[in-house]
Amino acid sequence: MQQKKLSLWEAVSIAVGTMIGAGIFSILGVGAQICKNNLYIAFIIASLIAYLVAYSYAKLGSVIVSNAGPIEFIRRGIGDNPVTGTLAILMWFSYVVSISLFAKAFAGYFLALVHLPLTSINIAIVEIVVVSFFTALNFFGSKAVGKAEFWIVVIKLSVLLSFVVLGIWSIKPEFIKPLLSPKDMINTFFAASVLFLTYMGFGLVTNASEDIENPKKNVPLAIYISLAVVTLVYVSVAFVALGNLGPEGLIKAKEYALAEAAKPFIGEIGFTLVAIGALFSTSSAINATLYGGANIAYALAKEGELPYVFERKVWFEAPEGLYITSVLSLVFALFLDLNGIASLISMVFLVIYIFVLASHLILIKKGEAEGIKPFILFNLMVIIAVFITLLIYQWKSTRDSFYSGMIVLIGSFVFELVYRKITKRKISRRDILT
Repeated sequence: MQQKKLSLWEAVSIAVGTMIGAGIFSILGVGAQICKNNLYIAFIIASLIAYLVAYSYAKLGSVIVSNAGPIEFIRRGIGDNPVTGTLAILMWFSYVVSISLFAKAFAGYFLALVHLPLTSINIAIVEIVVVSFFTALNFFGSKAVGKAEFWIVVIKLSVLLSFVVLGIWSIKPEFIKPLLSPKDMINTFFAASVLFLTYMGFGLVTNASEDIENPKKNVPLAIYISLAVVTLVYVSVAFVALGNLGPEGLIKAKEYALAEAAKPFIGEIGFTLVAIGALFSTSSAINATLYGGANIAYALAKEGELPYVFERKVWFEAPEGLYITSVLSLVFALFLDLNGIASLISMVFLVIYIFVLASHLILIKKGEAEGIKPFILFNLMVIIAVFITLLIYQWKSTRDSFYSGMIVLIGSFVFELVYRKITKRKISRRDILT
């Protein structure tokens, strides 16, 4: 029996549900720490940058229908080689670090909700418990949690929209007045390079393209629509949170900033509701990332190809992938702070995006894709500039994250060389069955 295809709006909901996840609950304080009053401006800049990448994803996703997503684009652009294999490893690694961000966000909100101090020991205990719980859940393959994903998305969207509608009336103008000095604008671009990670979920549309109705039309539409919806939500939430609590208040409550920002206009009830919404969101993100993204990415990095029927229970065929993913995510959660984890995720994604855009140019030259070459070249230069900006920021502010990123990039390449030589593994071109 043929599986029912996803409609346009179901595809949009996948991307929106992924993007409006743990990131917005955990990263407001990080953004405010970098650019203060310009937080919402940084979100706008990050969105514009995301659209530049989305153009190539939309164009490529409409003609290359593959659940391997960006790795398939790169494979067709530059062929199978150690660089492509390294990027497959990095795509899996991006999910590993994302889980660490979600675990750290969960810990911050949980401890604040139960009024326990945010000590290193308490945070570590909660992180270990929540990641272990969802690792066990994934191993036993709970269907109930998978079905609950839709309602979790509804809950967190309701919480965020209520936050905006109720909080917009009590904004203090001095908190949202833009800071326009050269130093402040530089810091705003630094912030945008980190906040960029909150928009990265749009790429998951291409990872589900084989299961979407009329992908030539609906994949690009789903990418553009989901980004528009998420931009509106992010900028509104950042505007209201900043306007009610101010940059110093957001920085002080960095681990649970959104819940604290609800206090001025709803009081303790608002704090509790937003904190509960954050727990739903972060737990949903951990579950979905382990179940889906990390699962597929690990199989691709290990085997070089995906089965055409790819189900969650594939973990049973390679349970070490689940364990490695979970343990590594805990390592990063325990040893890096929110700022460091956020910038590390952005670094890894930016590397993948650079190669996707470069592959887009190559495929246009081969006649295998469409697009405006000067525009794509411009987009590529912008993404490279954002990558360099992020490296400068990391070097100045989060040196541990800079070193971690370099170790990950170099280590992944060296590991790929050795792994490829030992196993003879190749990244296979995925010719879609119709």
